[in-house]
Amino acid sequence: MQVTPFCLRVGHLLPYSMSNSNTTDFTNPSTFILLGIPGLETAHVWISIPFCTMYSIAVFGNFTILFIVKMEPSLHGPMYYLLCMLAVSDLVLSTSTLPKMLSIFWFNSREIDFSACLTQMYFIHCFSAMESGIFVAMALDRYVAICDPLRHSTILTKPVVAKIGLAVVLRGGMLILPYPILARWWPYCRTNIIPHSYCEHMAVVKLACADVHISSYYSLSVAFLVMGLDVIFIAMSYIQILRAIFNLPTKHARLKTFGTCGSHLFVILASYIPVIFSFLTHRFGDNVAIHFHVLMANVYLLVPPMLHPIIYGVRTKQIQDRLLWLLTHKGM
Repeated sequence: MQVTPFCLRVGHLLPYSMSNSNTTDFTNPSTFILLGIPGLETAHVWISIPFCTMYSIAVFGNFTILFIVKMEPSLHGPMYYLLCMLAVSDLVLSTSTLPKMLSIFWFNSREIDFSACLTQMYFIHCFSAMESGIFVAMALDRYVAICDPLRHSTILTKPVVAKIGLAVVLRGGMLILPYPILARWWPYCRTNIIPHSYCEHMAVVKLACADVHISSYYSLSVAFLVMGLDVIFIAMSYIQILRAIFNLPTKHARLKTFGTCGSHLFVILASYIPVIFSFLTHRFGDNVAIHFHVLMANVYLLVPPMLHPIIYGVRTKQIQDRLLWLLTHKGM
């Protein structure tokens, strides 16, 4: 006896006939199934503890940054506006993935609606691209502040920073928009099981029963266009910054300036390295264990949002002072 499974395509169902002996009969073909971290299902509850801790620190820390910058007029400057953009991006990135991830770990709630999966995919990659643009803007701010400090306030005015922010948002939003559009266009009739903890672009597209080279080549082009050019620009900026630092007259000034730029550089490396690893593993890492790949993919969405407010809070005296004032004031 033959049954008629279904093929999910562009929001509607296309029937086709095949034997049910070696196929999955989708009970709800409008949904995908997220496996969490394949191979580590028995450890999901334990893995959720550090993940939930990192998310809590990220949410509290980034909201604290936003609140302090809003309440302190002296922090209404280019660097802190960019820091606020980074905080918002971190909040969206972590919140778009972790609540669903925790529902998988704690309640085994693995189903995700097809449209919700594509929405999650868009937000993850869109705000990742925006973060990359924000790092470029922050590198530009540090370059002007150190290499041409007398003109910093006249070059990076509020309208200029607003235009930079708008360009970063539009670039990320427009370049990533084809991701969900193409993903919705492909037919999915092999399986609806995603071996991942969230709807990562290539993890979803690889399930399609069609030639998906367009999606693969486009995402590759975007990665080189966004991340490649951004890394080159950031590297050029920091080379000039380091040259300016070594030309400072005193050792104390060199150490102080290098300490400030060092924290920025650490944040950038902590954000880019896991992204590059995850990106390359999807395309060339067939020998990499899938649980290790998925863990690294989660790292770049959780660790940087947790580290950013800690690093900038610890390294920025104005934020420290304002936070201490608020704590002591409330204590009184």
